[in-house]
Amino acid sequence: MPPFAAEYGCTAYHDIDLFLHSDIDIVVECSNIESAKTYAVETVKQKDLLLISIGAFADPSFGNLVEQAAEASGRRIYLPSGAIGGLDVLKAATFAGSVESVTLTTRKPAHSLTAERMTAEQTLFEGSARDAIEQFPKNANVAIVLSLAGIGVEKTTVRIIADPAVSQNIHHIKAKGDFGEFDMTLKNNPSPDNPKTSHITGASILAALADLDSAVVVGS
Repeated sequence: MPPFAAEYGCTAYHDIDLFLHSDIDIVVECSNIESAKTYAVETVKQKDLLLISIGAFADPSFGNLVEQAAEASGRRIYLPSGAIGGLDVLKAATFAGSVESVTLTTRKPAHSLTAERMTAEQTLFEGSARDAIEQFPKNANVAIVLSLAGIGVEKTTVRIIADPAVSQNIHHIKAKGDFGEFDMTLKNNPSPDNPKTSHITGASILAALADLDSAVVVGS
């Protein structure tokens, strides 16, 4: 038995088919985009899926395939908000058809984005959310979940800045349209184990799981 399985009183599986045929209710993916794209479709044929590597949805063919598989099996796919908030507002405005533009500016400590020594901030990327996830796959999940809640990966504008003067992961979201304007800044402390992600990300996963059994779901 692997040490972590003994420590947490769980069963470790090394065969995906045995795992999916076990008595679990939901699979929580915590790996990477490649693993998500490899196993997500087969997973939702048999289990509900909470997907952490949301960047996989930057590929529209994957998104369509996994959604069709979930619809055919009656399973559900959950995408947690991760390091940002305000998705409920953006979803509502998009549903009403009144969003003209969405811009995300992500500013992170320089050392978490590049090995290059910097003395001043530098914009490493500016373009669509789709291109952001291709060039910065470990840093653009926020861009993709924002796009899925809003106007899509092609129309959502993303800017990624490496800044040696900051110690937090900072996400600034702006949206405007017939509904009005939305302007939000989140300053997240980085995870102590992985500075590329925010400390709050793990908590968002637990909150999403807690909502599954809640009689009242707030902000969904």
